[in-house]
Amino acid sequence: MSEVDVRKAPLFDRIFKPQLVTLPNGHTVNRPRSRGPLIAVVLIIVVAVCLKVTGFNWSTLTSRISKMGEILAQIFRPDFNYAHSVWQPLIDTIQMSLLGTFVGCLLALPLAIIASSNIVHNRVVLSIVRLFLAIVRSVPTLVIANICALIFGLGTFAGFLAITIFTIGVVSKMLYESIETIDMKPYEAMTSFGASTMAAFWAACMPQILPTYLSHCLYCFEMNVRAASILGYVGAGGLGILISERVGWRDYSGLGMVLLALFVLVVAIDFFSDWLRSKLS
Repeated sequence: MSEVDVRKAPLFDRIFKPQLVTLPNGHTVNRPRSRGPLIAVVLIIVVAVCLKVTGFNWSTLTSRISKMGEILAQIFRPDFNYAHSVWQPLIDTIQMSLLGTFVGCLLALPLAIIASSNIVHNRVVLSIVRLFLAIVRSVPTLVIANICALIFGLGTFAGFLAITIFTIGVVSKMLYESIETIDMKPYEAMTSFGASTMAAFWAACMPQILPTYLSHCLYCFEMNVRAASILGYVGAGGLGILISERVGWRDYSGLGMVLLALFVLVVAIDFFSDWLRSKLS
């Protein structure tokens, strides 16, 4: 069947049956059947099952939309008289985010080196370290903070530990992937002259990954500030305590003040990070 005939074929035949297509060089090939309808059917089934499992109810959504509007209206009218109660938890959030990111990034560097297949050639060591990092990354920060709060008590120290552990998992993963893409010729030259692994890495590899490493640290700091704002739900200090209290007391104007302070902090950190990245590039 020629190309013209294919276009004139019925829609069902064009979709579900292989067609013969004549190429410009005169050869005839089979055009494979389209998988679009099958994908669409599977997608519809998956969406229907998800709606059923989650108990989605359109009437409930439409009937409660006005209530959501009332709450949002109060949140967007922040109570500035509540600002004096926000500063100290805001400072606590910055402190545990900054310290947790700093310590986590420092500990992530040696772990990333050990997890790099072009630096360490022992498959057992690589598998163990990468498995450990995968386990750390798979546990949410809130769960880690809850465990730390149970072990070390309530307060910002538990939040600091949770952020540190989370940072180790994330930065190590991103960093060892970056290490595996660098030029290894200077490293191999130094090791061939008798330099130790760490000395060769520090002199030959560290200058190549330093901008990427610092960029990963800044990105993780941005994430940690957002994560630290909800750690108070498990008693880890910071703005999360105020958010939990204001929601519990239905004080949405006070909640709006807390969220406004968090928004200003996040925007300031974003601008600062962009400025630092421009200096690193």
